[in-house]
Amino acid sequence: MRYDILILGGGPSGLSTALHLAQKFTRDFSPTILILEKEHYPRPKLCAGGLVFDAEVILERLGLDVSEIPHVDAERAHFDFAGAGINIRLKKNRALRIIRRDEFDAWLAKHVENRGIEIRQGVTVKSVTPDSDGVCVETNAGEFHAKIIVGADGSNGVTRKSIFPNAPVFTARVLEVITPVTQASSLRHNHAYFDFFPVPRNIAGYVWDFPTQINGQPMRCWGIYDSNLLADEKRPALKNLLADEMSRRGFDLNEYEVKGFPIRFYHPNHPMSAPRVLLVGDAAGADWLFGEGISIALGYGFVAAQEIEEAFRNNDFSFSQYKRRVAKSGVGQTLFARWIIANLIYPLKWAWFQFLLWRVFQPIVLAVAWIFILNWSKKLK
Repeated sequence: MRYDILILGGGPSGLSTALHLAQKFTRDFSPTILILEKEHYPRPKLCAGGLVFDAEVILERLGLDVSEIPHVDAERAHFDFAGAGINIRLKKNRALRIIRRDEFDAWLAKHVENRGIEIRQGVTVKSVTPDSDGVCVETNAGEFHAKIIVGADGSNGVTRKSIFPNAPVFTARVLEVITPVTQASSLRHNHAYFDFFPVPRNIAGYVWDFPTQINGQPMRCWGIYDSNLLADEKRPALKNLLADEMSRRGFDLNEYEVKGFPIRFYHPNHPMSAPRVLLVGDAAGADWLFGEGISIALGYGFVAAQEIEEAFRNNDFSFSQYKRRVAKSGVGQTLFARWIIANLIYPLKWAWFQFLLWRVFQPIVLAVAWIFILNWSKKLK
């Protein structure tokens, strides 16, 4: 069967695109849409699962209540250098809401299906080939044809590799560990901690520790993020730095399973579209500063739906203005700002500078964050 729109990938960016398209359905605009997802919900997904306020704003506009999903709220977020720094508490008495991605994605998928959009699970995409009449997608379940496709298949997705085989790829490194709550860690209770102590050691990122839950049981999520901006320098192993920090809190990393995954981040010069093909989510590029991806993925879905609606209205599927549309949107503005900030603060890796940044210049940091990093979802119109 031939579809109007094929969405390749059933994560937050693909599902957000579908939900925003469903909001735009009218008698004159009701395209046939199919989502192809290689796994089956609920599928395991490596992701710390932090939902910032902007993610909740986008979901509320879609008529969704994220509190339906099992979650833990972190009342405060601490952005520290070597154990001290900035203490943030945002609206609704929380700084961060933490979900498990298997539960979050399955919940989103259920709402997509409730709005009449089909999701076909267990379908692995092998290649994507556009032509003058549409796009052919080869999968383990045969060929699918569509007028356009949305590449929502993540950092290592087939869509980008098929359409932009020679485009540069910049990826960050992430390790994640889940531990039980001990008496010592319970003192940190429902606060989230992000410590940038690894920066002077050429790790352009931070170690995190915040509450989470698995099957209703309280747990802690630990991890380390490295944007790879200092990859040309001599660096210690990520696992060693994470182990040192966890040891200070009474945990032996060797007793727990360590999982790693890459994050492909945004760069303003990277392509995001080709005729009949556009990219969303990690396939287009995530946040370089913090590696934060869920809210960004949801924001891409909003912008992609606008671009797709206009393409069908004008019968122009070149998507030549998609990158510009993203750049002008709230999600594009915050991605660009985070790219700039990451390239400013991480190379200034001296301990004294990081000390000043996170401990002394707090008012300046908070002002920059409020203007350029937070509240971008309100600019999505």
